[in-house]
Amino acid sequence: MKLRTVIVVGTLALSLGACKKSEKPAPAPSAPADAAESPEAAAKRAQVEKVAAARTRLDERVAKEAARWTPELEAKAAALRATDHASTDAALTAILASDHRQPGNADRDQYRHPRETLAFFGIEPTSRVVELGAGAGWYTEILAPLVGKRGALTVVGPDPEGPADAMSSVYGQRLVKTLAKSPGLFAGVTRVAIAAPTRMALGDAGSADVVIAFREMHNWVDDGNLPAYLAAIHAVLKDGGTFALIDHRAAPGAKLEDVVKQGYLPEAWVIEQVTAAGFDLAAQSEVNANAKDTKDYKEGVWTLPPALTLGDVDKAKYQAIGESDRMTLKFVKRAAGAAPAATK
Repeated sequence: MKLRTVIVVGTLALSLGACKKSEKPAPAPSAPADAAESPEAAAKRAQVEKVAAARTRLDERVAKEAARWTPELEAKAAALRATDHASTDAALTAILASDHRQPGNADRDQYRHPRETLAFFGIEPTSRVVELGAGAGWYTEILAPLVGKRGALTVVGPDPEGPADAMSSVYGQRLVKTLAKSPGLFAGVTRVAIAAPTRMALGDAGSADVVIAFREMHNWVDDGNLPAYLAAIHAVLKDGGTFALIDHRAAPGAKLEDVVKQGYLPEAWVIEQVTAAGFDLAAQSEVNANAKDTKDYKEGVWTLPPALTLGDVDKAKYQAIGESDRMTLKFVKRAAGAAPAATK
């Protein structure tokens, strides 16, 4: 994988003996009073500044993690991936307790229940898994040692070589750097970059046992790309393969148009869309439910941990609520020509 390096060379005007010490440089012409920054220019400048700040934070985090990732930790992570455990549960127990996980990630286990969640979806060490929206690698660092030796893992994220002023490019670079951190832990992991959802391919047709999409579908809906994603998931899964879906659950009776911008989706609507795309609902779980989530925040679901968009404003209140109330839905790919299963 080649990452483009862009070097911006500025122009420096040097006066070599042409000016006397007593001479002052001519003042720069002032801008006309009516040449105020347009709203479009201001928005573009704000976006550039936002992306630049995100790149700085990413570089700082990568440097901090690189300092933590000693040769001893690399050897431990590689050994974890290479170990044959007595059972899937034993493997997950060892993985979740391992200090290869990024600091703070284990704190979210109480909300995300990875052990119970992966068991519900039937993910085994032999599973061929596609992880959609790998993000900063929260689940990737669990899945890689779980399926890396006997199964396969493909992680999907944005194009790291996308537009320089796009946050998606930063997110893509974050995934690249996460995988580069540990050749032993992430050995054999395939990375797929999504540049255009309408031309998306997640792997060879019928090559995956499980596709997971955890807290991702609300983005697809908001961007108008849900049909493209569902088609790509259907294509890469084998017949009978599992589409493992978790997302922020809207309040009962909520309308899609009222909640999608807040990051929530109506559960019944999600089931309807996915089954219409060639899947059957196999099971539902409340393992990631959270009755404390009132779902009525001005800044949407991102008001809650881990985003905590409001910063220190009512921080203790939102930390006490915890992460969002989530639907946990297991779908299976319907074989070609098969009739839809009866709705449960």
